[in-house]
Amino acid sequence: MMKKQLIMEKALELFAEKGFESTSIQQITEHCGISKGAFYLSFKSKDELILALIDYFMMKFTSDIDYVVKSTKNDEDLLYKFYYTIFNSFDKHADFAKILIKEQMRSFNEEFILKGRIYDQAMDTIILSMVERLYGDEIEQTKHDVMYCVKGFMKTYSELFLFYNLPLDLDLLAKSLVEKTNVLARHITIPFISTELIQLRQQPMTEEATKDQILEILEQNIDEIEESIEKESLILLKQQLVEPTLSPAIVKGLLENIRTHSHCKWVSYLLRNYFKIQ
Repeated sequence: MMKKQLIMEKALELFAEKGFESTSIQQITEHCGISKGAFYLSFKSKDELILALIDYFMMKFTSDIDYVVKSTKNDEDLLYKFYYTIFNSFDKHADFAKILIKEQMRSFNEEFILKGRIYDQAMDTIILSMVERLYGDEIEQTKHDVMYCVKGFMKTYSELFLFYNLPLDLDLLAKSLVEKTNVLARHITIPFISTELIQLRQQPMTEEATKDQILEILEQNIDEIEESIEKESLILLKQQLVEPTLSPAIVKGLLENIRTHSHCKWVSYLLRNYFKIQ
């Protein structure tokens, strides 16, 4: 295991127990069995470590949800798979989810807040594309309200099993929320959240990643990964980004090769959007 990954995993254990503010670098290094010097070779500060943890989990979470929405062809299955994936991810990463929810409510760190908003807006885009696909013109005036109702379900129901230790039946929960979402989407008649309001809220954080930014992430991933089909796929995707020669079907296949690798989830998400791969 790379030292950076070890520090993140061990720090997460302490953060889950004590919270961000109450955990010191000294405690982290002792828990990892490393020196402070070794810590600072990986992270410049505790804040940088916290932001790296947020990136690590939120990139995986966002890219997994985006993949489910874009790859599910049957509309009748889409909402169920969306909710099932959401809560399955919360359940697998319960420690991090608890920390993030708690810290979001009391943090005054501007970079931490901004980072959360960026991923929140990425999730807005994914959910909005899903409800537009499912309900079409039927909810044109209320689609943003439906989007916020879906986000409300995600937050409220996740807290039930994260903080109250209620038993989690993923299948039943997903089916229940599919029914609730359908009822709301088809019966909401008074819109509150307008497109203009959404645009005001999103400024100035909605700029898509540029080609140069994606190239930088690709190069970093290529350096981190040992020889494998994922590495070969990353190299080909980098070439495609610089000089497009491959068909959309081949690009889609290359993205499938890297999609599940822990180091590649975010660049997979960025490339799917850049190449407009469904």
